[in-house]
Amino acid sequence: MHKRLAGRKIAFCGSRKIEEISQLIERQGGIPLHRPLQGTVFLAEKEVEPDLVQFVEQGADWVVFTTGMGIEALVEIAEKLGLKDSFLKRVFEAKTAARGYKTLAILKKLGIVPAAVSEDGTTKGFSQSLGNVDFTNGKVMIQLHGEEAPALTQFFKSRGAKVHKILPYRHIEPKEEIVETLLKELLQNNCDAVCFTTATQVHSLFNYARKKGIHQEISEIFNRQTVVAAAVGKVTAEALKEEGVENIIVPDLERMGAMIIELSKYYQNENQE
Repeated sequence: MHKRLAGRKIAFCGSRKIEEISQLIERQGGIPLHRPLQGTVFLAEKEVEPDLVQFVEQGADWVVFTTGMGIEALVEIAEKLGLKDSFLKRVFEAKTAARGYKTLAILKKLGIVPAAVSEDGTTKGFSQSLGNVDFTNGKVMIQLHGEEAPALTQFFKSRGAKVHKILPYRHIEPKEEIVETLLKELLQNNCDAVCFTTATQVHSLFNYARKKGIHQEISEIFNRQTVVAAAVGKVTAEALKEEGVENIIVPDLERMGAMIIELSKYYQNENQE
């Protein structure tokens, strides 16, 4: 039986289920290359306090929550500062928007019903649910997780909003030598596919490529499908599109294993052509 990934070098950028995914690639005949681009995320309690106090003092017209962990962290920090009731009061006074089912679940526990939801977690999902809202001169507080999310921020700014961001968690970039290794493999055609499991991994690669002045070149490598870009789901795929990558393999089921299977199907179809 022909193995669909026979001899293919598949870079995997996640930091979870490494052994499981490696074995799945190997069973399909592929060669796994573990290139962890996730970096680390830490709770930035002291760093976020001024932003949290500012929100409690000034409030907002809209509050956008993007992660369940982030909401819980803000509530805990507010409580330590003796501001939990004031913080929640400001949230209840505002209209809220939520990204993803985990965020929705935490808001439900707090008794908060969002006015808008991005069910798939993408900026496009927000634009669909908030398309008719006029944000002109309105204050929008966005809770982010680790990264700045420029596309999401720009969505609200382009509609006239004054954006205030709160990041209870901050992101530390992955080791430079790992990103450098993957870039060399892409440029030297020593890699057949790259599997991204979060938007953070996408940004880690392209931010580093931008510093080196080869961002466009890396986008073109993926678009020519010299190297295939695979994303675990819509949010990760959206991050790739924001970086100029159009040719992306995305499984219907947003799971890492499903992504590898979808990639193997792609190569099977390619071999049959």
